[in-house]
Amino acid sequence: MAQSNQTLAPTLVKGLGLLDSTTIVMGSMIGSGVFIVAADIARQLRSPGLLMMTWLVTAVLTLIAALSYGELAAAMPQAGGQYVYLREAFGPLSGFLYGWTLFLVIQTGTLAAVAVAFAKFLGVFLPQISATNKIVPLVSTQQAIAIAVIVFLTWLNTRGIRTGAAVQNVFTIAKVGALLGLIGFGLALGSNSDAIRSNFSDFWMNADWSWTTIRLVGVAMVGALFSSDSWNNVTFTAGEIRNPKRDLPLSLALGVGLVSILYIGCNLVYLTVLPLAGIQHAPEDRVGTAVAAGILGDSATAVMAIAVMVSTFGCLNGLILAGARVYYAMAKDGLFFKSVARIDPHSHAPVTSLWVQCLWACGLTLTGRYSDLLDYVIFAVLLFYIMTISGLFVLRRTRPNMERPYRAFGYPVLPVIYLAAASVIEVLLLMYKPSYTWPGLIIVLLGIPVYFIWRRWGSEA
Repeated sequence: MAQSNQTLAPTLVKGLGLLDSTTIVMGSMIGSGVFIVAADIARQLRSPGLLMMTWLVTAVLTLIAALSYGELAAAMPQAGGQYVYLREAFGPLSGFLYGWTLFLVIQTGTLAAVAVAFAKFLGVFLPQISATNKIVPLVSTQQAIAIAVIVFLTWLNTRGIRTGAAVQNVFTIAKVGALLGLIGFGLALGSNSDAIRSNFSDFWMNADWSWTTIRLVGVAMVGALFSSDSWNNVTFTAGEIRNPKRDLPLSLALGVGLVSILYIGCNLVYLTVLPLAGIQHAPEDRVGTAVAAGILGDSATAVMAIAVMVSTFGCLNGLILAGARVYYAMAKDGLFFKSVARIDPHSHAPVTSLWVQCLWACGLTLTGRYSDLLDYVIFAVLLFYIMTISGLFVLRRTRPNMERPYRAFGYPVLPVIYLAAASVIEVLLLMYKPSYTWPGLIIVLLGIPVYFIWRRWGSEA
């Protein structure tokens, strides 16, 4: 019997509690977007009221999605999360297409973009770190720092789930503190009477409530949705949560709810400190920095640089920790390289999966095209959310006896509202941003022949 136990393959260990799960949700959501995207949204909508409405609608939709995912997460607490839900609801092809797109662009492209954002703000203190300062002809100091951070955090996560979770807890608490500081100091010290009068005396300027307004809000919502994205990453780690049937739904609700409140608070502060034109034309779209300058004066740039570096560092850690679990689950199903399913016997981490993710993310960093790739998958990311929440209805019908420790709040009304609203946004993107939507759809569809090829010979790799 002892010899038999020694031959058992190492597995993932259940090392995450409710605090860890919640900080994964919050830390993966909060990156640099909340400090930047308000400028583009304000330029598109030209209305303080519509700017706030965009964030409110985004918060409601994201919370509905999180509450719906909670049922799936509690019923199927397995490594891979959303990949597993799509596989179980619609079959292995759907799961593969999600994992394929996640690995090819969504997760790794986000890692590249966030790592470069970290390096950009580090350049505030070390000017030699820039996109124009080349170490070798194809690699800038900015790219080198971004790659170094990805490699370092990947190495940290190979030490085990508790190490990754500890880093996540520290940096998530720090970045939440930074956002609370921005909101608190903004409301207490930064209020600008001219900005308040300008923004709130004609709060709904340029909002005629016609189809044009709906169209503008739907298209402009893309920035807010992506700033609120990656909350689903906690589902990827379900196999390592000690009490997933309780903690997964609860962490999704708590994490998304708290971040949404912080985001709405930040944008309210933006409107009390800057006139709408100041938000629209903030230098390099850095609205957070412009607001901090109105509160703190000359020290604002350094303070905001530190805040964004803390935010992006924690975001990177959460994305690295969670993403590797999807490729691990795919490999277990024979839909990714077999070696990616290997668990290190000492750290009980999916070490090969972590390093494969790291390698591809670093490659995207060197191309300098990661931001373009992320633009292309806007449509695809929302499509997978629609499919997954549709899977909630499918599984209620096809597997009525499945154990469901938590049932989606407001089912079926709230999930239907999400599906309807998200579908409208998808149609609007197809109509008004085709250059962004069709490439993303093509990336997903290219996964279909890859899936069938892999089914034939890839599982031996």
